[in-house]
Amino acid sequence: MTSREVSTGQGGRAEVVDEVLLAGRELSTAAVLFHSALAARQGLNASDTKALDLVARLGPMTAGELARHLALKPASVTALVGRLEEKGALRKAPHPEDGRKVVLRFNEEFAARNMHYFAELVGSLRELCERYTDEELEVIVSFMREAARRQGEATRNLG
Repeated sequence: MTSREVSTGQGGRAEVVDEVLLAGRELSTAAVLFHSALAARQGLNASDTKALDLVARLGPMTAGELARHLALKPASVTALVGRLEEKGALRKAPHPEDGRKVVLRFNEEFAARNMHYFAELVGSLRELCERYTDEELEVIVSFMREAARRQGEATRNLG
């Protein structure tokens, strides 16, 4: 089914849903390839960059919390945190409530040194958003967040 057939209502709902799922697979592949290439340029791997993104978006957290978000075993996260510390991407700080623990903090200086990798993509995506109304963008955001939540749930179920 072509995009034109989807937009003109030809074909049934099952075909439209199949197109949405196929587009999601295409986006997923493009994202994995982009983040793998980005990670390689930074001397990291794709899991490292996704862990870093979680700490940047969600704020300081313990290694155990990061392990839960990533659905990884604590030993794997210990090595991952070590790599990110070595690259200057994360910093450990004393936990504000429990002196026996540390929290992982995103290093804004690392972000500043690496933002140029994202500039073209972010600009292009902002341009793409101009094609849609605010209401359409709200639907897209809702779908993407729920799809991400469900994919996270599926990931946890694999473990």
